[in-house]
Amino acid sequence: MDRKVELLAPAGSLESLKWAIMYGADAVYVGGPGFGLRANATNFTIEELKEGVEFVHQYHKKIYVTVNIVMHNEEIDALDEYLKQLEACQVDAIIVSDPAIIHYAKEHTSLELHVSTQQSTLNYLGAKYLKQIGASRVVLAREASKEDIKDIMNHVDIEIETFIHGAMCASFSGRCVLSNYLTARDSNRGGCSQICRWDFDLLENDDLKRGEKPFTFCTKDLSMITKIPEMIEMGIDSFKIEGRMRSIYYIATVVSTYRNIIDAYYEQTLTEKMINDAKKVLDAVANRESTVQFFDGYYGKDCQYYNGRMELSNQDFLGIVLEYDSKLKKAKIEQRNYFKVNDTVEFFGPNHFVNILKIKHIYDEEGNPLEIVNHPRQIVWIDVETTLHVNDLMRMKKRD
Repeated sequence: MDRKVELLAPAGSLESLKWAIMYGADAVYVGGPGFGLRANATNFTIEELKEGVEFVHQYHKKIYVTVNIVMHNEEIDALDEYLKQLEACQVDAIIVSDPAIIHYAKEHTSLELHVSTQQSTLNYLGAKYLKQIGASRVVLAREASKEDIKDIMNHVDIEIETFIHGAMCASFSGRCVLSNYLTARDSNRGGCSQICRWDFDLLENDDLKRGEKPFTFCTKDLSMITKIPEMIEMGIDSFKIEGRMRSIYYIATVVSTYRNIIDAYYEQTLTEKMINDAKKVLDAVANRESTVQFFDGYYGKDCQYYNGRMELSNQDFLGIVLEYDSKLKKAKIEQRNYFKVNDTVEFFGPNHFVNILKIKHIYDEEGNPLEIVNHPRQIVWIDVETTLHVNDLMRMKKRD
């Protein structure tokens, strides 16, 4: 194959943008100060966008900006200035859902246009139309099966982007009105209150039905790690990770895991064990179960939760490497979660695969020995024989 598939990562802030690029993303997508669908995220100012573009481009990577809001009349007057600002920032593309914005951007700017998954594109006639009005790429609906994807690729010469990891909507992506109806927060305007993850009472003929657990129609997350070889061979252009509101640890872990699998495929070193190990890593960093969802053409009861669930915050993330002293064989760590002597931990980073270590000694900044590290962002030193690098991450080892 002449060209590798693009690995596209979310970035909710300048910090997460930098971590995504450092950990192997080929491109990032971000929200600007307006016209985006993550009202609760830390969206980029124009000045931050400029800094983000400069950082990404120095690594010869790309940056895309979401302009995928369902636009109302009152926003039309601000559209021209905003698109011109994005053009001046030299972003590599904008991600658009409203056809009016597609037409306007095509006519008044030189911005490259990617059509958002909010358009729910599932057929080749839709993809053909989007190409005709100026799109260079379509982000397919997350409900697309592999047969849908193949049919579109066989009929239309347009770049295809598909989601490979992250949260899913219980409704068709971008078509839900429950949040607006129940909380006056519009999902299609960036304010989703995630009604599908609430617990509900069930009524039958006005009688309350009680089960062992509350009823929910929350969907499980998407994870395509076991399908990556098949998806590469299909010729998909870009693999997209969801999660602009996720932590730097989540972004670094997910991006680096998919990066390693994708690279191993092209290097012809990929094994079933590598895929299984990668799946365990992704399962550990998530707070919900995951599945391949619609890809195989089957969507059944195993794709959703119906009787409650537990969503636990991740405690695997232990710290960030600030420095490595190669003479003393010690690493300087900024703590993010509790750890102690005799814990078995892993280090991973952009420059190496996982290094496993049983902690034998911990020292404070004055060199005094410690048994535990339990103060927020505490700075400590630990003995590490294997060379580490600045911004490597440390996590608890829980897998076989």
